[in-house]
Amino acid sequence: MAKHRVMLQNPEVCSVEQHVSRESRLPMSDIASPKPTPSRLTSLDQFRGYTMFGMLLVNFLGGYQICPRILRHTHDYCSYADTIMPQFLFAAGFAMRLSLGSRWEREGHLPWSRAVRRILGLALVAVVWYTVGDFGSIVKLFQNEDPLVVLGTLMKRNWCQTLMHIALTSLWILPVIVASTQTRLIYMTASAVAHIGLSWWFNFQWVNGANGAPSGIDGGPLGFLTWCVPAILGTIACDLTRRSGVAASLHIMGRGAAVMLLGWLMTLPTVLYNVPAEQQEALKDQKLADDPVLPELIRLKQGKGEIVEPPFVPPPGSRERKWNYWMMSQRAGSLSYITFSAGVSLVLFALFLWACDGHGWQLGFFRTLGTNSLAAYILHDIAGWIVGPFLTKTSSAGVTLLGFACFTLLVYGACRLLEWKKWYLRI
Repeated sequence: MAKHRVMLQNPEVCSVEQHVSRESRLPMSDIASPKPTPSRLTSLDQFRGYTMFGMLLVNFLGGYQICPRILRHTHDYCSYADTIMPQFLFAAGFAMRLSLGSRWEREGHLPWSRAVRRILGLALVAVVWYTVGDFGSIVKLFQNEDPLVVLGTLMKRNWCQTLMHIALTSLWILPVIVASTQTRLIYMTASAVAHIGLSWWFNFQWVNGANGAPSGIDGGPLGFLTWCVPAILGTIACDLTRRSGVAASLHIMGRGAAVMLLGWLMTLPTVLYNVPAEQQEALKDQKLADDPVLPELIRLKQGKGEIVEPPFVPPPGSRERKWNYWMMSQRAGSLSYITFSAGVSLVLFALFLWACDGHGWQLGFFRTLGTNSLAAYILHDIAGWIVGPFLTKTSSAGVTLLGFACFTLLVYGACRLLEWKKWYLRI
């Protein structure tokens, strides 16, 4: 049967079924002589599949009381749940580099207009899907508030979710997708610095819903400035894989560990926002720090040299420590969080590269979800609408886990049918 591909996807999700054994024409030395690689990277599909399953797990269980904090998005530290979205961006950057890089090798130029159209197509899918999923409340907003205010809220909160962030980040890194490693790293660093500056100016307070405004999701409209970190590191992992094949797994893992350490070191200033015991009662209703990005001189002078919590350990509550830019926060898209999680993505991908492409391991469940990731993403919302009414937030652990099993089977079964028909929608 002929293989059909539904092209509701941006450039990074084009098929990676190209041989990359030709002499590279990309303008950098790190992949000047890539080794032959398989026609498809099993590790990338398995990595995507694992990421999709992680999304199913945290998005479903996160709505119920039995869910432990490590599986929730609490916006004040990096939980397991918070490691999932950066992996989408990492895989997107990896596949975008692989597909467009191969096109550059074959033809010496890139189809820029086509790439932009596909990215805008994904953005349109995001707007339509996130509108359909919350249509009733959106209609009420337009009936009761100023349309311009509503549009701003939709862009800040409803539309700027996973698919939109992938589209905006893909568009942001597109100008450097075939540039040298050095150029990409400089671009990534400049984007991170811009995010810090904009967060100091207004964005941290704005995206966290200061003064009663609605909060943003996953960094809000400016989140692409830090989401480009895992995406660009994904392009670098692609280069290492093309150059060294499975042998690159150790190099990628080492770099991932270093990036994780860097992300954790970025959280050191967060202890400057600890509230002295005698002030906690007076400031109990204030969650955000007054100087959340650049600590005032008095904070620096009063610092006690405390060490911040290790990764995955929850911090004190907002009564004891005011929220600030240097804590790991998915809502704020903070640089420390995204850098640390990008390192996690590098380490996990290295493990999949070693196990799957090096030792032939693969799980059919991950393959099915990974090769139809856009379909799985959309289907998980639909499955939630079907299963959700049968449970309550206080359902017992047994009932909730049974609901999760049904929810997962619905998504997997539909994706397996699409795989059998050879229809693919990927992100």
